[in-house]
Amino acid sequence: MYKINIKPSFDKSYKKLVKKNDELKIKIQKIFELLAEDPKYPSLHSHKVQTPDFGEKWSSRVSGDIRIIWDFDENNNLVILVLDIGGHSGGGKVY
Repeated sequence: MYKINIKPSFDKSYKKLVKKNDELKIKIQKIFELLAEDPKYPSLHSHKVQTPDFGEKWSSRVSGDIRIIWDFDENNNLVILVLDIGGHSGGGKVY
């Protein structure tokens, strides 16, 4: 089981994204549960991406266009650092 560590950069994007959207909040919570269990769980479609803000990191699918950007903690591979959330395309894209 992995520990999820939410970074401040994620919090800001998350609050803007889920504003008045309880269904998305629930979906993101389920994604965190899957990440904690197995970050490469098939439905997450986790893969490496090049991000403008964080460099090469992992991306996992939340919904059709929403992705979570994360990485393993370099000091402890059992900790997942959740860095950002946003669209896969459009103005709010995260990579």
